[in-house]
Amino acid sequence: MKKLFKGFAVAAVLTVSAGTALNAHANTGALDKILEQVKQERISEGKINKQREQEFLSERADKQSLLNKAKSQLVAEKSRGDRLTKEYAQNENTLAEKEQALQNAQGTLGEMFGVVRRAAQDAIGSIEASLVSAEKPGRAEVLRSLAAAKELPTVRELEELWISLQTEMTESAKVSTFETEVAGLDGNPSMKKVTRIGNFNLVTDDGYLIYSPETKSIQPLGKQPDSYILDGIADLEKTSPDNYAGVYVDPTRGAILRINTQKATLMEYFHQGGVVGYIITALLALGMLITLIRFVDLTLTTSKIKSQLKNVATPNTNNPLGRILKVYHDNKNQDVENLELKLDEAILRETPRIEAGINIIKILAAIAPLLGLLGTVIGMILTFQTITLFGTGDPKIMAGNISLALVTTALGLIAALPLILLHALVAGRSKSVLHILDEQSAGIVATHAEKEKA
Repeated sequence: MKKLFKGFAVAAVLTVSAGTALNAHANTGALDKILEQVKQERISEGKINKQREQEFLSERADKQSLLNKAKSQLVAEKSRGDRLTKEYAQNENTLAEKEQALQNAQGTLGEMFGVVRRAAQDAIGSIEASLVSAEKPGRAEVLRSLAAAKELPTVRELEELWISLQTEMTESAKVSTFETEVAGLDGNPSMKKVTRIGNFNLVTDDGYLIYSPETKSIQPLGKQPDSYILDGIADLEKTSPDNYAGVYVDPTRGAILRINTQKATLMEYFHQGGVVGYIITALLALGMLITLIRFVDLTLTTSKIKSQLKNVATPNTNNPLGRILKVYHDNKNQDVENLELKLDEAILRETPRIEAGINIIKILAAIAPLLGLLGTVIGMILTFQTITLFGTGDPKIMAGNISLALVTTALGLIAALPLILLHALVAGRSKSVLHILDEQSAGIVATHAEKEKA
């Protein structure tokens, strides 16, 4: 169509041009040529349109053929659907009749089948979690197939159920030793000799073990119990089959042992006190050190004084009593009042050395509980800050700060009590030394006064 329109346009233009040309030169040859060209183009366009019409009719016939084929297939499928529907209904009726016949044939055996399946299903979990399975794996497979059965069990299958239950009961009363693979704390497995104590515990030379039913593996506890509990395992390993040995048994099959791994030791409790706890401990150590030094010094001083009491006429300056006697010998010619003053001065001179460090112990005994109270206050402040940030949903978040509050108070009291006792001990020893000095000084003054009267 575009070519035809183009031809008409060209013809119109040429016609106008031709008219102009005719007016000018009357050139008719060019006009004939143009007319012939237009005719040829019209013939070509007609052939193309005819070809296009033939192609459209051919495709229309093909589409009609496909439509007729699809309609015939639809009719066939509808007929097949009706036939299958009737067959499904017939099969449902037949299946119901067969099920009713099966129930009638089973009779009381059907009830027994249900009981057997239920018993097998219940036994699977207990047997898989049993420590006996660590020594004898794979016992639950027969029970699992029996629990999933769709038919009546055979006599052999019923015997397998009975044997599995009987084996579990029998093995629960035995102490058995076997070789098996034990996973280490580092993840590397190794072959070890394991002793099974009934259905309660698994033990080895390294301590108690736990059995994981999910992974079917034996693993050591992350933290073993106290040494006195482990001593029973060593005694058990050394005991012959004819004898017996006492051993601690976890009746919960490892639950108590797992809880024991979460229990903090004394050192862990101590470290929960934090910096305040360390300071209190340092004060306790300092007080005990001062007490030890003063107690040893006062003991030696008392020993020297007792030796001096045996030889009063010869004063020795290595002890307080000797130095006081030396003052008396140096002032024999003084009157009683002056001599008494000289002796009192000498006793006062010896007192600071005898009582040195005692007040420090007393001060430390008073500071320790105050520091414990400070730690308590700090711990409660941190606890309230944690509650503000995270709420009270998880107590474990607050446990650390509460431990700080309680442990520091306990440490303060623990430090104060022995320091008070030590202070009393050292103070009593120093007072006994001063009492001896006062007694000897009074005796010297009395003797000197009698001599003056004589």
